[in-house]
Amino acid sequence: MNPLASWTEEQRSAYLYRACAEAETGTVRAELFRRLAGEAEAQAAIWRAQLTAKGHPAPAPFTPDTRTRLVAWLVARLGPRRLRGILAAMKVRGMAVYGTASVREPGHVPPVIGGLELRHRGLGGGGNLRAAVFGINDGLVSNASLILGVAGATTDPHTVVLSGIAGMAAGAFAMAAGEYVSVQSQRELYEHQIALERDELKQYPEAEAQELALIYAAKGLPKREAGRLAQRMVADPEHALDTLAREELGLNPDELGSPLGAAASSFVSFAAGALLPLLPYLIAPNGSPLAAVVGIAGVALFGVGATLSLFTGRSALYSGARMLVLGAIAGGMTYAIGHFFGVALG
Repeated sequence: MNPLASWTEEQRSAYLYRACAEAETGTVRAELFRRLAGEAEAQAAIWRAQLTAKGHPAPAPFTPDTRTRLVAWLVARLGPRRLRGILAAMKVRGMAVYGTASVREPGHVPPVIGGLELRHRGLGGGGNLRAAVFGINDGLVSNASLILGVAGATTDPHTVVLSGIAGMAAGAFAMAAGEYVSVQSQRELYEHQIALERDELKQYPEAEAQELALIYAAKGLPKREAGRLAQRMVADPEHALDTLAREELGLNPDELGSPLGAAASSFVSFAAGALLPLLPYLIAPNGSPLAAVVGIAGVALFGVGATLSLFTGRSALYSGARMLVLGAIAGGMTYAIGHFFGVALG
């Protein structure tokens, strides 16, 4: 590792920890972030000593760069919870305390088995289903609106079919590309952070154990027990890496997924939704396909909304009707715009 780069990174972390502590004034998290700032500064001192020991000049006093200042400014206004993804990417630990009931209820922590907290892991499959439903909904709404807009401008079925196919293909490829980049970026973040943690475990395992103990204490574990637990974690480097990723960085390696799999899933779900309103023009282009488009889109929108009620807990009737109304507004507005320009430019 480059000692100067590592010194800069630890100083930046300390700066952001103090920004988080200021934003969390009056909460148990404020003390956690203040102590983590102290730990980061202590680790920076180790890197500074390595620099001078090798004959290099001591680094100048730390001055945060523009990105760091911007993130600190956002933390002050939005709070660390909303920026935890950005903060984790900038090596700010402790983000796992957000959304944990034990932080709000001192003295209570989830049971620890094998060094890892029990978590609600059964949500993975439901998350994939939810993403698929949203993908179908996106394809349905966007392509139905496109078809209605073009149909409002022209009565030529071939033009409508060509537009619908182009919209389906463009949207599906765009969704796939976006999902690939999103999941791949998440994996790269995880791999980068794990590489940093692996190096730091070799350089100063005691400091890493102390940071982990602070996080467990912030979750409500007694300080002595938190210290013993952290020491046990760090004693097994590979086990410690998994724990540090979850507890310090708030990253869950089980949820990373495959970029290609996510891209393929997005492509298929979007294309399936986009194909539905196009079917009447493909099956009977010379009949009265527009009415069939409206009917199929309406039934599908209601079904998508009702399915989403499984994840929201709201009434299926309410969720289906809401989705139907929103889709009707989008389709109606697009049809009106297409009709206006079709007449004006015709």
